[in-house]
Amino acid sequence: MTVGTTLLLIGVSLALGFAAWLLFLWAVKSDQYDDVERPKHRMLDDDEEKDDERTDQADPARTPAPPPDRT
Repeated sequence: MTVGTTLLLIGVSLALGFAAWLLFLWAVKSDQYDDVERPKHRMLDDDEEKDDERTDQADPARTPAPPPDRT
């Protein structure tokens, strides 16, 4: 390898490292790592929400009346 190629590779690797560092700082500032435990427990909560939606649809008191017929 020539000296020019080596310097180019060093520059590219430093630029990629700096870009990865900026991306990490952005992720931390935008609360991407705020709660790392919740997503793995979220799949356990879906069944309760679906059951609530099913009971809402089955309850006639909670469903709105159809609009009057205007013929």
